[in-house]
Amino acid sequence: MNKINNKITEDFMTISGEKIKVQDCWLPQHDLKYYPENPRIYSIVYQGDTAPTQAEIEERLIEKEHVKQLYQSIKANGGLIDPIIVIDKKNIVIEGNSRLAAYRILARNDPAKWGMVRCRVLPENIKEQLIFNLLGQYHIIGRKDWAPFEQAGYLWRRVNVHKSTIKAMAKEMGLSERKISSLLKVYSFMRKHKDLDVQRWSYYDELLKIDNKQTKLFPEFHDVIVKKIKTGEIEKARDIRDKVKKITGIPGKSGKKLVKKLLETNDSIENCFESALAHGADNAILKKFSKFREYVYNPDIKYLINKMEKSQKQKCLYEIKKIIGESKRLYESNS
Repeated sequence: MNKINNKITEDFMTISGEKIKVQDCWLPQHDLKYYPENPRIYSIVYQGDTAPTQAEIEERLIEKEHVKQLYQSIKANGGLIDPIIVIDKKNIVIEGNSRLAAYRILARNDPAKWGMVRCRVLPENIKEQLIFNLLGQYHIIGRKDWAPFEQAGYLWRRVNVHKSTIKAMAKEMGLSERKISSLLKVYSFMRKHKDLDVQRWSYYDELLKIDNKQTKLFPEFHDVIVKKIKTGEIEKARDIRDKVKKITGIPGKSGKKLVKKLLETNDSIENCFESALAHGADNAILKKFSKFREYVYNPDIKYLINKMEKSQKQKCLYEIKKIIGESKRLYESNS
């Protein structure tokens, strides 16, 4: 790397317990390269299987609002507060790609003033595992400025490329294993269905929260809903939570018919939702009665009561008798 006419200061930084020798200096910004594997870059520019060019990465980055804000901040400050982190000789910016894009915008108008950028240079032979650990320290443990999609993409590559375990990452980053598993589940689902649009993360996050008996009756449920998301028929993520979840939440034969209508006909989400409301999707009392009916209809209940100790069984039978009597009075008073 060409460290032109500037003082080089040597220092150390610790990454995952390893002490790494670094150099602090100023470098020509036009010599630097974007790092496509940076999770934020990855989420912004990877639209298919082909790796993006440097020009494509820059074109996409400078359109982003956070880069425009960085442009204004760096311009007002007269430079960077924190250095860009670069790999020696490879010229790759592993941390600070958005800041590099902002610098490039500034250099278009004043190349002399913005030609050099403050950098911290890592050794050329640094292990990729340490690079990813460093990114996690910055964006998940430290600033926590990555969106869930970016966090999930980072974690997915840690597991599938670097063979990290969920348990080890949880300990390293201070996240719960449950949180990491949830992020990986949604990201893996998006990969499986070939939709890595960061804007649709919330759609799939809500979709995978739907877990009930009715959806299990239809193996095609996820495929059909994904298609409706991709085509725009489901316009907002909250439609998954507020409408699809309620459509699939009606118990019994009526609920099964509603889900079938949603999946197998051209009827709109709105019409299916209206039908769900007519069947009591928003009625708290009805939902409680329906759940209770499902509970007592469970064939395992009879078996479990029969296997109880005598005293417990007698208490259960007493409660059942009371429920029958009160249910009869409730029915007669409202029929």
